[in-house]
Amino acid sequence: MSEGDRLRHLLDREAIRELGMLYSRAIDRHDIALLRDLYTEDATDSHGDTYDGPASGYCDFIERAFPHMPYSGHHICNHLVSVEGDEGEGEIYALAWHVIPDGAGGRLEDFMAVRYIDNYRRSADGKWRFAKRVVTYDLKIRRPFTGGGLMGQGADDPSYSACAQSLFRRGARG
Repeated sequence: MSEGDRLRHLLDREAIRELGMLYSRAIDRHDIALLRDLYTEDATDSHGDTYDGPASGYCDFIERAFPHMPYSGHHICNHLVSVEGDEGEGEIYALAWHVIPDGAGGRLEDFMAVRYIDNYRRSADGKWRFAKRVVTYDLKIRRPFTGGGLMGQGADDPSYSACAQSLFRRGARG
């Protein structure tokens, strides 16, 4: 592999790692336009027992869930990536916290250790996107939530005013 090929390979792997982090940001900041931009047009998403089908339908499902999730935090731990040309594969270990309704007027802490098993594809515009995403739930814990905090979501999140560069703007990637 030439030096130029090695550099392209490293840049592609970094772009794919950023894709994983942007997914977390899109979910946690309730940025549906960004989330939709992260998938290829024909992508599929399988989130275990919550959703299995076209990624566009998953985005619709998540958009409907936003009002019921005052908090979500997706924290990427390990991300192993393989790239061959315009396609890639990866496995992301992540910790996902949500605050959700308990059905009786209270709230639950919903904690999961997950793995995202992904297929990536470089689109015609040069951006890497998810072509297929399969989520495993390696551990699930639900318990009453009595805490508080910023619950930083939506357009009022401080990251939007503190980080003004294009990477942090709401909506689809530029």
